Amino acid sequence: MKIAIGSDHVGLILKEPIREWFYELGYELIDVGTSEFERTDYPIYGRKVAQLVADKKVDFGIIFCGTGVGISLAANKIKGIRTVVCSEPYSAKLSKEHNNTNILSLGSRVVGLELAKMIISEWINATFEGGRHQKRIDMY
Repeated sequence: MKIAIGSDHVGLILKEPIREWFYELGYELIDVGTSEFERTDYPIYGRKVAQLVADKKVDFGIIFCGTGVGISLAANKIKGIRTVVCSEPYSAKLSKEHNNTNILSLGSRVVGLELAKMIISEWINATFEGGRHQKRIDMY
């Protein structure tokens, strides 16, 4: 499985340990940045991850900023992208099962590392159910 990850300077505090965790689990990663704590703009990284997902160069993406909201808005501007912001595992799982989300967004000021791992695990392991849900996705 190939995953694109990206964050602004605030999300970096969560992205870096998650990146290391993914390597330990054996996932292939494309890290689009940032790698510096110097102030930067989240739309840059949200769009980079979203474009990789939209172009099918990766299986899905995970993005980080302070709340997860700003970077998710930037990612959702790309056609074919369905980003969900989650701060607990249940919504993450259902977002994949019902909405076929292809990017997960997390806030470094909202969730800690262990909770982030639980959210990501539920999301990665969930499967889109299709059926009545596909009809809804086709509406947008």
